[in-house]
Amino acid sequence: MQSKANKSKTMNKAFLGLVLSPLFALPLVADAQSPNAFGIPSEKISNPAANVVAAAGSRGQGWLAQGRSEVIARHGMVATSDPIAAQAGLEILRGGGNAIDAAVAAAAVLDVTSQNDTGIAGDLFALVWSAEDKKLYALNSAGWAPSGWTPEFFREELGLDRVPGNGVNAATVPGAISGYDALLNRFGTLGFEETFERAAQLAEEGWGQAERRHQDLGSVVNKLRNDVDSNEVFLNDGEVPPLYSIIRNPDLADALRLIQREGRDAFYKGDIADALVAKVQAEGGVMNHADLAEYESEWIEPITTNYHGYDIFQLPPPGQGFAALEMLNILEVCAPVHGLNLSSLGPSNPDYWHFMVEAKKLAYSDLQAYNGDPLFSDIPVERLLSKSYAAGLCDRIDMDAASEPSIKGGLNGGTIYLTTADRWGNMVSLIHSIFSVYGSGVTIPPYGMMLHNRGVAFSLDEDHPNIVAPRKRPFHSIIAGFVMQDGEPLMTFGNMGGSVQPETHAQHMVNVIDHGMNVQMTTDAARFTHSQNSNVLSLEDNLYSLVGRSLEAKGHDVRSVNGGRVGGYQGILFTKDPSLPEPVYSQQSIDTDAPVNGVYRGGSDHRKDGAAVGW
Repeated sequence: MQSKANKSKTMNKAFLGLVLSPLFALPLVADAQSPNAFGIPSEKISNPAANVVAAAGSRGQGWLAQGRSEVIARHGMVATSDPIAAQAGLEILRGGGNAIDAAVAAAAVLDVTSQNDTGIAGDLFALVWSAEDKKLYALNSAGWAPSGWTPEFFREELGLDRVPGNGVNAATVPGAISGYDALLNRFGTLGFEETFERAAQLAEEGWGQAERRHQDLGSVVNKLRNDVDSNEVFLNDGEVPPLYSIIRNPDLADALRLIQREGRDAFYKGDIADALVAKVQAEGGVMNHADLAEYESEWIEPITTNYHGYDIFQLPPPGQGFAALEMLNILEVCAPVHGLNLSSLGPSNPDYWHFMVEAKKLAYSDLQAYNGDPLFSDIPVERLLSKSYAAGLCDRIDMDAASEPSIKGGLNGGTIYLTTADRWGNMVSLIHSIFSVYGSGVTIPPYGMMLHNRGVAFSLDEDHPNIVAPRKRPFHSIIAGFVMQDGEPLMTFGNMGGSVQPETHAQHMVNVIDHGMNVQMTTDAARFTHSQNSNVLSLEDNLYSLVGRSLEAKGHDVRSVNGGRVGGYQGILFTKDPSLPEPVYSQQSIDTDAPVNGVYRGGSDHRKDGAAVGW
């Protein structure tokens, strides 16, 4: 019998043999290399970079974990989740267009390259700072339900107990093209012809399929196969196109060219409307021509709260922006009640994250209880955003124990967020979406556009303000943020990613206001997301390593997740030029020699492959 020592030596030799034998089997040559040099995919390995084990590098200045410096520019800036879209917006600015023109151009490119998240058959919301008016405007371009949508339609005719997430009966009237039209008509200097040109060219000529969108496409391949038109437009013989392959959508280019020539009527009254209604009704839907032709976007008043001296603005219901503002109110009012100071605690302290998460649960409970279309229900936004209301919630936070959300709910989804600013001082905060990854899974022929699935957010509960009804808009997850101080514009920001948006908006504001993070650092810092349904708390990997165990000790059900769970941020900060006694804001023409009023600083989330660009 072998001694323990000899047995251990034998096992170690066997282990070393297993490890080293492949090395000795290799030819001892200096030019041995990866079979996927330069990260080029092969039939066996579709995403080679994902298999490389390496340590991340760090910067040489500032916060070493920050991915890059802020982008700094004076004449204008664009930040989007796609570098090609950001460049399209920058082209407009450099050609003399304003921030509104640039926002539409950038969004239109995303409608081509990012139909996993957005598209011309989606919805949009925007906050627009008009430098000439010195006023912040809000646009609601969420489409309404078809006139045939009632609880009885879903329960009795379709035999469902909820609005479906896939198929033609998941889609309300798309509001995006109406929203673009409203933005350009009220504040733009250009039209569809100019702002859609880059998008149409890309749809015709093609663009490269990068990692994130390639992964999204693979995650819904069965959904796309179930629709003959989606299968034809987005898949190759029923399979996902290879990573880095060139993607084209000439049918979508036809739709964009039609809108360039005929404007919004092409979509709501013309050939595109005909195609949309034909597809929906052929698949058992009830959307009709009147539902499309009579739809209009709505200019509304933004909602706001003050957080530590800064005015934070959001869009009102049916968007979920009031939850972000309520969460900030709770953080501000309740921190001293519990003897806390977020700035002093800092984001490495478990109590900091516990307090943030508990405030989120309270705000989201009100969101699930009250949110709906204010044209149909009385949503008590003013009461919910009062500091006194927040004060009444403080005793519901136990700093030693995690709570169960009093009201559950929420749906996962995606979107794109972008922001633009110009040399005249105009700034746009815009969010645009088809909701789920590849929306409803339904493509409208012959125009290559994915139909959104926003209708899934409706309720069939007769007592809920979000119950489905004809010409009503559903609960919307997409929100856009804006910050002002002393009546002057300061920052645009947003964070794409479905239900994570209010909680991430609040985290960004705490980062930049309480901790002094810059507009790039706030997105490079780790974030949390909490499920109001399951009560699971998800922390990005490094954050979990830092505080996960301590939060578990307080009763949180904690998971370690990657950055795909916390959405994607873009932001632009404006600093007025102090040498100008009174900045000149009016835009009399598209003269490229127009005045420059200050400095823009931009940040873009590495999680979403985006870019902030300026000139």
